[in-house]
Amino acid sequence: MAEKSHSPDTVAVLSLFLLCSIFCNINLIPVAEAIWLSLPSSGTKCVSEEIQNSVVVLADYFVINENRPEHIPTVSARVTSPYGNNLYHNENASHGQFAFTTSEAGNYMACFWLDSHQPQSGTTTLSLDWKIGIAAKDWDSVARKEKIEGVELDLMRLEGVVQSVHNNVIYLREKEAEMREVSERTNARVAWFSIMSLGVSIAVSVLQLWHLKRYFQKKKLI
Repeated sequence: MAEKSHSPDTVAVLSLFLLCSIFCNINLIPVAEAIWLSLPSSGTKCVSEEIQNSVVVLADYFVINENRPEHIPTVSARVTSPYGNNLYHNENASHGQFAFTTSEAGNYMACFWLDSHQPQSGTTTLSLDWKIGIAAKDWDSVARKEKIEGVELDLMRLEGVVQSVHNNVIYLREKEAEMREVSERTNARVAWFSIMSLGVSIAVSVLQLWHLKRYFQKKKLI
């Protein structure tokens, strides 16, 4: 097995994370929890999340009927990218799965609705298990492929968490820089608009004074 070399900073961070996870009983590995959605008899229920570029997304959903468990209604599902591209579409299904790798940063939206051709009664609930990034990685397959286990596998997981946090920080810094640039452009435009408004007001005032002066001179009042 080929050995991987880690920088001193990475080793220090991983050691700190491992010590905290052992002695502080903190779960450092992101755990994906299911989202429960109550679907209306008509209309669409959507969930969205802001995701970075080049991130793996895995999702599994299934429908249950609390009042009539033996009757499972079917739903339609659609997943769209921030620019409205369809990444997944499925109809007439009581359960399904979808997976994709993001090609652009922004809000990714998953929408679900009940099929209209079937009668509905009671509450229809949909469970959505949405996994993103490090949580979507199959660590069992990684362990079998790399032939590692125990502490070494935990260190690899923690390294993935550190890399994920690092990427999130970089992404937030880029978003902050974009927002700051937009704010500066907006402030500059507002300043120019204020200067133009002041110039127009001064010009109108001068014209009014000139007009009043000519009027009074014609009336020989001055």
